Amino acid sequence: MTTQQSLVVGKSRCPTLSRDGRTISIHIPITLRQQGGRKHVVTPAGATPWITRTARIDSTLVKAVVRAHRWRDMLESGRHATVRDLAKAEGINESYLSRVLRLTLLSPSIIQAILDGHQSTDLELDSLLGPIPLDWAQQHA
Repeated sequence: MTTQQSLVVGKSRCPTLSRDGRTISIHIPITLRQQGGRKHVVTPAGATPWITRTARIDSTLVKAVVRAHRWRDMLESGRHATVRDLAKAEGINESYLSRVLRLTLLSPSIIQAILDGHQSTDLELDSLLGPIPLDWAQQHA
């Protein structure tokens, strides 16, 4: 290959050919991201995906949602009177239990997406353990 050719992927730059004509350098703007114990390629916003996205069930998210609902049921049924009693019975930190319990406030469509493995790629447990808007429309944003 002796001439420079254009390659358009997202906002990539044109490939460059080395002086000796043996090496092509291509810049593709991607990010590798650790999510759910696996590395994922994150393409730039607005770029067409290279392959169709398959369902990716994040077991960490699923476990947290299931635990939140289980703990809420334990509190509502009266098996444990307070969050402190439940945390002591489960052998975990009271603060962590309270943050996970907030996952029961997620909209049903977000919970369904998590269980089906179709949640957005930027949805992680750490972000969900922070404050969650009560309005479901705001949660989707």
